[in-house]
Amino acid sequence: MSYSEFVMTSLETAGAEEGDTLEIVSGKRSYKGVLMPHHEFSHPDVIVIKMKSGYNIGVKLSAGSKVSVIEKREAKMKPARPQRSDDNLKTIAVIGTGGTIASYVDYRTGAVHPALSADDMVGAVPEISSICNVKARVLFSIFSENMDPECWVAIAKAVKEELSNGADAVIIPHGTDTMGYTSAALSFMLDGLDKPVVLVGAQRSSDRPSSDSYTNLIAAARFCIETSMPGVFVLMHETLSDTTAVVHKGTRVRKMHTSRRDAFKSINSSPVARINFEGKIEMLCDETPKPAASLVVKDVLERKVALLQFHPSMDVELFKELMLKHRGIVIAGSGLGHVSTPMVKALSEVVKAGTAVIMTSQCLSGSVNLNVYATGRDLINAGVVPVGDMLPETALVKLMWVLGQTSDMKEAARMMTENLRGEISQRREIDG
Repeated sequence: MSYSEFVMTSLETAGAEEGDTLEIVSGKRSYKGVLMPHHEFSHPDVIVIKMKSGYNIGVKLSAGSKVSVIEKREAKMKPARPQRSDDNLKTIAVIGTGGTIASYVDYRTGAVHPALSADDMVGAVPEISSICNVKARVLFSIFSENMDPECWVAIAKAVKEELSNGADAVIIPHGTDTMGYTSAALSFMLDGLDKPVVLVGAQRSSDRPSSDSYTNLIAAARFCIETSMPGVFVLMHETLSDTTAVVHKGTRVRKMHTSRRDAFKSINSSPVARINFEGKIEMLCDETPKPAASLVVKDVLERKVALLQFHPSMDVELFKELMLKHRGIVIAGSGLGHVSTPMVKALSEVVKAGTAVIMTSQCLSGSVNLNVYATGRDLINAGVVPVGDMLPETALVKLMWVLGQTSDMKEAARMMTENLRGEISQRREIDG
């Protein structure tokens, strides 16, 4: 849960940031203290401050409340830690992009700050130096909801640069909310990848006893060094307990819970590996990666692509107008990949106008099948392309990438239905 719009406006108007000393006037009372982080369990209208006594209190803002900054937080320069190097260890490049995992605690205030340097990012996990040599850099430090295709391209180029300069693997600390989109984008853009690229996040920040940032980073480093499995992956906690993490294919993973540490699941696919925090690595996928050619970044992406979820009250004319403004549309249809009869007609017109239309299922688990019911066959006749059990989010990113590689809609349809990065099952598994 985040701040309410009223509280956000009050803080922004005052120019207040975490770590600043504030004065809050609410009713007839005045409170002074250091602004603390807002946690998911905090009320949206409550500001938490640390008093001079060392205790934290919550102050609920109302219409008459006033917030002012008494003193800005002190910017402290921390001495850089020397980068140690062991010739007997492999090297992992750590490319910071932001998110909960790329943060550290200011123990003077208790506030959590983004890591703005490689030293900040790696310094909180010194044990990683016993596993590998670390070459760290911060590419940018943003919330994952602010990730866009330009960010994906920047990350892909940074990965290529690090691997070309001798890194044996790349770890990308990333915010969890859109990590699945980024992992899918990197999966398609990094063509000929022959080393591990692992995105890793945290659901709990480093100021909380239940933080998963430390264990996830260590597990990611061990997976990279001990398996050397090529591909783009996401690593997160497997359960609520601090026992294991699992490695997911970058095109098959989805965040399924807002805050639990085991929020990430592989959809329509088994995870790649299980990492026991006490030392054991268990491989769960028997697929053998194809031999890779030289790594090439294919980073042309079509921005005019949209993802729409069909629903019974959908205004067909309104959405048809929207779809005609795009080069590609991914539909998350109901069940096996269905939409209403009026929508079928609209999609036919959209396809004839030159827009690629891809069908996925909002059920997530299972596969689209347009050959079972009349509606599905009508969609096929309309030129809609079904993509099996591909996740809607992955289909969106793949379509952006495919339309960046070709302007031929027949070729685009062929590429969308071809399993390029493990995004479509080669065979169906019996559901339990």
